[in-house]
Amino acid sequence: MVTERMLGALAGSSIGFGAMVLSPGVYGEIDEQRGHAALHAAVDAGARMIDTADGYGRGHNEQLIGRALAGRRDEVVLATKFGLCIPEGAEAHRFPVHFAFEELAVNCEPKHVRGYAEQSLRNLGTDVIDLYYPHFPDPQVPFEETVGAVAELISDGLVRHLGVSNVTAAQLRAAHAVHPVAAVQVQWSMWQPIDPELLAATRELGVGVVAWSPLGGGFLTGTVQQVAEGDFRQNIARFSAENLAANNDRYAPVREIAAELGVTPGQLALAWLLRQDDHVVPIPGSRTPAHIVENQAAAELVLDDAVLARIDAALAEFVPAGEGALLKD
Repeated sequence: MVTERMLGALAGSSIGFGAMVLSPGVYGEIDEQRGHAALHAAVDAGARMIDTADGYGRGHNEQLIGRALAGRRDEVVLATKFGLCIPEGAEAHRFPVHFAFEELAVNCEPKHVRGYAEQSLRNLGTDVIDLYYPHFPDPQVPFEETVGAVAELISDGLVRHLGVSNVTAAQLRAAHAVHPVAAVQVQWSMWQPIDPELLAATRELGVGVVAWSPLGGGFLTGTVQQVAEGDFRQNIARFSAENLAANNDRYAPVREIAAELGVTPGQLALAWLLRQDDHVVPIPGSRTPAHIVENQAAAELVLDDAVLARIDAALAEFVPAGEGALLKD
């Protein structure tokens, strides 16, 4: 059974699918057949929101989704992001992040936004994007100007709903003043809390939350013992050999609660997140159909107040080793 949640005025499934894992260089190489199998498993299991970005493999991810879901467009909400796939000759606006490579580059100048959208439409094989986000606020462009460019696309019928991603509460408010925001995408999970001010702003404004990395890059499944060569997680401090061992030890009490309930740690992590707010939609990603089905089943898991209290007590003692937040201060 597909359970539904509202992101502003946009209806989606309680749990969506984050397609970044289907890009080359994330968890190693991936072939077309496996990517298609994962996407079909997600939609068949009830993941009605498919989330991607033009920066995932410089269009590769969007193109994969377009090919895989040809003929099934009306079954899904297509969400994509822009700004990291900088056009040739455009300036790269750099900002610091807590990855080993230390910075990312974006360009969200309004003059480029329509071109980004038109390329994503071609990649996805559709005539409208359901939910469109600037991937990151551009440090050299007033955020309202970027949002205004998306509002024009909505007016022209190329985009249905505005999203914002990796923003502060102040940036969300600024965007919402230009055009109603359906959803804010932010890192949120058992080992990475959402900023309380941002969550309060979403509730005040009636904005949904799309939680990326809701399984902590797979850590919260309780199955990650090491990170292989070519895995993007090698860039994340919490997945270094030393930190990962420490984090697995510290996460043991949560795994024990899952075992007592007869569910997987990943299902517990997703069900816990769904209880944090009525308008949060986690977007876990996986390449394995069985894991995708397992993730979707978490939407039907009911955690009572006593269990939630036990989980929260365990999480209060779970202080992860290594940087977790994406952005640097």
